[in-house]
Amino acid sequence: MDAYWLWWIFAAVTIAIELMAGTYYLLAVGAAFAIGGFAALFGATLPVQLTVAGVLAVVLTMLAHRWRLARTTPGDPSLDLGQAVRVLDWSGDGVARVSYRGTQWDAELAPGAARAETMYIVGTRGSTLLLADRRA
Repeated sequence: MDAYWLWWIFAAVTIAIELMAGTYYLLAVGAAFAIGGFAALFGATLPVQLTVAGVLAVVLTMLAHRWRLARTTPGDPSLDLGQAVRVLDWSGDGVARVSYRGTQWDAELAPGAARAETMYIVGTRGSTLLLADRRA
């Protein structure tokens, strides 16, 4: 079997794995393997094929990483912000037990907030929720 077929088989397998992963990094490596196959098809020696594929794999992976970072929207790290919780009980020291996501959590009142039966998450401090009487 000719060397270029091996390169293209490696490229196809790598790209197939990428389709399951969805990260774009293996797509870059698969493209580098395919270009290494073209180098073999045009008569390059094995060291040249490996150099072409290796350098392109690194460069294309870096480009894929930059592309991915450019399209990632920075958002709030906490998806819990703004979610409503039901207060089960207030203790004397201002700590509440709330029901949220199927379990009970410790919660504290955010500055300037008043106690209510339904409150909203405005922040976190470790695993303690900070609550306000209205959404932020």
